[in-house]
Amino acid sequence: MTENGGGGKMKEIGPVQLLAIGFGPGAKFEGKIIDELAKLDNQRTIRILDLLFVHKDAEAGDLLALDYQGEELGAIVGALLGFEFEGDEQPAGSTEEEEEERVESHAFGLSQSDIQGLAASLEPGSSAGFLLVEHVWARDLKRAIRGAGGFPLGEGFLTPELVTTVAAELVAMAEALEELEAEEAGAGA
Repeated sequence: MTENGGGGKMKEIGPVQLLAIGFGPGAKFEGKIIDELAKLDNQRTIRILDLLFVHKDAEAGDLLALDYQGEELGAIVGALLGFEFEGDEQPAGSTEEEEEERVESHAFGLSQSDIQGLAASLEPGSSAGFLLVEHVWARDLKRAIRGAGGFPLGEGFLTPELVTTVAAELVAMAEALEELEAEEAGAGA
């Protein structure tokens, strides 16, 4: 737990990640993505904090927020994208001073202008889903790292090209771990 500005206790959350996934005009939405997200959320691997689908108008090029089956989602991501919702104020963009502080403190990640740039990069007629998730599995790890005086230097998914360069080693490691797990399960039975 950490203290919030009001002096009370506020629950500590795990790392928060924004996923922006683009979809071309011919995308097939059959519910499989939502099913997988629900499974991960139910397993407490991630917690869905917000979700917003947007569409770039093919003619005018305007970005439109799409309602997802009446769900009350999208306010946080929408504000980051610059949408104004009733009763919500748009968060202020980061100043040069904040950017310098972010670099000096070894912080990294997407800024509001980065997020807006992702949306702006959509081709007319395309759509995107912006998903804000908390990595619940990493809460205790984050706390342990901070407790040891650790700080982030960088993070990100490896590109498919980079994974290809170490694919054989990764497959061998995965197979070895599966064998160990099977042996341990057999010994425990």
